[in-house]
Amino acid sequence: MAKKLNFTTHTPEDLSKFVSDKREELRALQFNVAGSKNHNVKLARTLRKEIARALTETSARKNK
Repeated sequence: MAKKLNFTTHTPEDLSKFVSDKREELRALQFNVAGSKNHNVKLARTLRKEIARALTETSARKNK
């Protein structure tokens, strides 16, 4: 099992770039899944969770 990423050490710019990259990856995955079989069926869920973790860290920093 892969380790979770630690977002506390990243800069806000890194976090926003990470979120946009993962959103693009998720969008591409969703379009590709419609026409073909997916080898990793949990990838979409994993991407959504990583996006949520990064956004949570971003909002926690804003609220401090």
